[in-house]
Amino acid sequence: MTVVPSELPGSDLVAAGIDGLRRGELTVEALLVAVGARRLRGAGMEIPNVPDLPDAPELVLYAALGRTHPGDAHCRYNGLVRRLVSFERALEQSRRRRRDDASIAARGVSQSEDLDTS
Repeated sequence: MTVVPSELPGSDLVAAGIDGLRRGELTVEALLVAVGARRLRGAGMEIPNVPDLPDAPELVLYAALGRTHPGDAHCRYNGLVRRLVSFERALEQSRRRRRDDASIAARGVSQSEDLDTS
């Protein structure tokens, strides 16, 4: 999935983060997406691989927030992570719903075909 679903909470951060990673920039949003990259990829998102990405992007993200917001880096970090997790959960739920709907539709088609041949 290359398009970030804009209806999901936190999609603005994720879209900006993916754009930042594509440009090779380690912005706050890009670091946030790097923190959640494994789960995002597992949910079908295409997250760019960045060769110079730090091993612990969460620590680099926290440090960046500490430089720009020294008094409330902890609060800002937690808020960003909460928004990321909300996006991840909504994305996973959306993916499950689409898969379930497709399964139901496929069963409905096969059941109607069975009825037509009788």
